[in-house]
Amino acid sequence: MTLLGAAAAADGPSCYSTTENRWVCWQYVVDRQQDIVDATQQHVEITVLALLLAMAIAFPLALVARRFPRLESSVLGVSTGIYTIPSLALFPLFLPFTGLTETTVVLGLALYALTILVRAMLDGLRSVPEEVRESATGLGYGPTRMLFLVELPLGLPVFAAGLRVASVSTVALTTVGVLVSYGGLGNLIQHGVARNFRAELFTASVICVLLALALDALIVLGQYLLTPWTRGVRL
Repeated sequence: MTLLGAAAAADGPSCYSTTENRWVCWQYVVDRQQDIVDATQQHVEITVLALLLAMAIAFPLALVARRFPRLESSVLGVSTGIYTIPSLALFPLFLPFTGLTETTVVLGLALYALTILVRAMLDGLRSVPEEVRESATGLGYGPTRMLFLVELPLGLPVFAAGLRVASVSTVALTTVGVLVSYGGLGNLIQHGVARNFRAELFTASVICVLLALALDALIVLGQYLLTPWTRGVRL
């Protein structure tokens, strides 16, 4: 994919040719549609898998931190400390085990998301009023029923707030996966930067922003549907 090749493929002057190198170029989107779709699909897949894995790890960690207060600082410290590791150093740590695969990126992004999700889940569990717990206990709720039928539903708004931040962050960080050739739209961004291909760089960046906004909107919608008791409540 080069500007020279694009110019040769065009019948006339192109907005991404050797003579014109515009930032906004619909012709590029039409000509390279399959490349854009493939990169976007990979980006979405990596982001969603990373968030699901992060939530699967963060939930038990939050339960441990709440159940054993002495371990809370350690759990939060480790999950926060991981975020300080540069991706350039973190991703290669998985290479001996996962190789140059999508799994390497998913694992790295999931660990990064723990910084936000563990704390959000812990805060969500703690946001449930004590009188609600006492009432549930009086009705015969055991620890498991209390968790899944009382604490999780009532803590969902706090969980969702953390998930929104983590999702936007993960969409952006997925582009870093270009380090191991699995960066989704980051592959197009890197190619555009390396070759000063403005249309490619701008298009991939805009799609990244749109993906973040769409994912955030989906989480808000999910929260709205799952917490009907909060509708109409004004803070």
